[in-house]
Amino acid sequence: MSEKETPERQRERLRQEELKKNPTGNLNDAFNRANNGSLVDLVGSLGWKGTGILILVIILGVIIYSVFFR
Repeated sequence: MSEKETPERQRERLRQEELKKNPTGNLNDAFNRANNGSLVDLVGSLGWKGTGILILVIILGVIIYSVFFR
């Protein structure tokens, strides 16, 4: 690289490389962090895709519960 990389870009590049090497690691980190953190930590570490999946699972769980346990 001809220009010096900013710390933010370097962190993002390293994070992207780690995600390519271990795509489930981020999800595992998020759930492990949820044991000791708050919902904000969980959602922040999951990212928008993981948060969407989590919301979808919760909605489907409520729908299934309401159908079977009326």
